[in-house]
Amino acid sequence: MNQTEKPDRYAVFGNPIAHSKSPRIHTLFAGQTGEAVEYSALLSEPEEFAQDVMMFLVTGGKGCNITVPFKQEAWELADELSDYAARAKAVNTLAFREDGTMYGANTDGIGIVRDLEQNHGIALQGKRILLLGAGGAVRGVLQPILEAQPASLFIANRTASKALELAQDFAEFGAVSGGGFDTISGQFDLIINGTAASLQGELPPLPDACLAAGGSTYDMMYSAKPTAFVEWGRAQGAAQALDGLGMLVEQAAEAFFIWRNVRPDTQPVLKQLR
Repeated sequence: MNQTEKPDRYAVFGNPIAHSKSPRIHTLFAGQTGEAVEYSALLSEPEEFAQDVMMFLVTGGKGCNITVPFKQEAWELADELSDYAARAKAVNTLAFREDGTMYGANTDGIGIVRDLEQNHGIALQGKRILLLGAGGAVRGVLQPILEAQPASLFIANRTASKALELAQDFAEFGAVSGGGFDTISGQFDLIINGTAASLQGELPPLPDACLAAGGSTYDMMYSAKPTAFVEWGRAQGAAQALDGLGMLVEQAAEAFFIWRNVRPDTQPVLKQLR
């Protein structure tokens, strides 16, 4: 990086946002690739999100990430959408174009699939997958997971109708079905928690012995200590009981590529964060 070169500005918008690891991740990516990037975390109030993003654009920002609770609003704000973002009805990455228009992408699904398959050696093809929750986090990852061709994917949610509706929305991409937690049956090779419950020490009501021998668990959330779902996976004898830090880094790398057309190496960044 040329020391006299003025860095391009990027940011993550959310509420809350102080806990975000994204500034550190993108700063590490910038240092590794030599890209002139400055990245910050910006708190936005719910009624001011669209205005805040537009202000960031007109004052020279080049793009931004979007986290809870603004991903659907970002989807509505984008002028053009990636295929994944259009189907998910959620955007976590906005790229600002020279003409002032915004391109919206969703890199969450790419992030979780890369983390599972490349970082942890868990191939999804032919696997029986149980996905917990039917909110925005799950909607954002469904298409890429189904495109990896699991044998089956069951979405379980407290409100069964939401899981059924989600399964219908993505039925064209693979063998997906849905229902309430009380309809979970059989065993699964991979159980993914897409709810935020485990951060509060809570767990969805899972039946005993639903994890197949040699199966793994994955919590899309992460924290400094193992989440309740990670602990549950260990107690069930999971081959791997994983959290979502790798997903966070991998989705960030995809966002960085969209902005800079340079793909950072995620492994050293993951090691530093751990």
